[in-house]
Amino acid sequence: MDNLLKSVILTPFNILYRINPVAELKLLFRLKCGYRLDLKSPKTYNEKIQWIKLYDKNPLMTKCCDKYTVREYVEGKGCKEILNELLWEGFNPEDIPFDELPQKFVIKVTHGSCFNIICTNKNELDRADVIKKCRKWLKAKFLEAYGEWFYGVEKPRVIVEKYLDDGTKRLRDYKVYCFNGQPRYIGVDSGDETSGTHYKDIYDLNWNLIKGYRMAYPNSGVPVDKPAALAQLIKYAKILSADFLHARTDFYIINDQIVFGEITFSNSAGFGRVEPEEFALKMGAYLELQSEKNDS
Repeated sequence: MDNLLKSVILTPFNILYRINPVAELKLLFRLKCGYRLDLKSPKTYNEKIQWIKLYDKNPLMTKCCDKYTVREYVEGKGCKEILNELLWEGFNPEDIPFDELPQKFVIKVTHGSCFNIICTNKNELDRADVIKKCRKWLKAKFLEAYGEWFYGVEKPRVIVEKYLDDGTKRLRDYKVYCFNGQPRYIGVDSGDETSGTHYKDIYDLNWNLIKGYRMAYPNSGVPVDKPAALAQLIKYAKILSADFLHARTDFYIINDQIVFGEITFSNSAGFGRVEPEEFALKMGAYLELQSEKNDS
């Protein structure tokens, strides 16, 4: 759904969030997750994500959810070697040096999850359309109703990165779910961009596929071979999540080389279905909050 359309539909929720964010998130949570949000004694994974959005004001979160400024954080953690090659960055999309770019590259606006243009043939790229899209995306604001206050605090910009290719129709995205700095699960996102299919399979740290567990997307039913770089993947996830209560650290693996993707603090804004309930509670139990807050 287009971000503008979402904003229109959620206008009453956006207004309520400004007045009473706790009440608004409780209402939206009930509608999306199907049960009452308990902030006094949160137990499920999604409940604790809502608590984090309301009460965890870690200043590093604003820096690390931006696709450009997070690079400085990753480098500062001694992990520069996993950063994808940056070809260009700037605030004005008209300044993108198209003629100097390779045939394949990826254009991103740094404050959104879907603001990407994947170019596999520069000769067929509509440059005017790219500039138009980037201008529109740069003006986009994150929906207040979702309570993800940390997005868009850093001034959004356009970045151009090296095109990554692992020989599949869609890059496998290895998402490491970390709780209080400890990796616990690895979600492997796969699918086919052309057909719009999206799968997520959940593995433990020993690369055992956990059947029957689901997070927002269906399982693929096709086990993925254990990555040769699994130990390194877990090591990097632990380093990059150490400063946060919860962090989903995302990576790609290209020819056994790990490439950093992004850091997310509120997976699916804390509204993605986690099934069965046993799994939602187990994930929640791993996440220890620093203090209890009253939702009065």
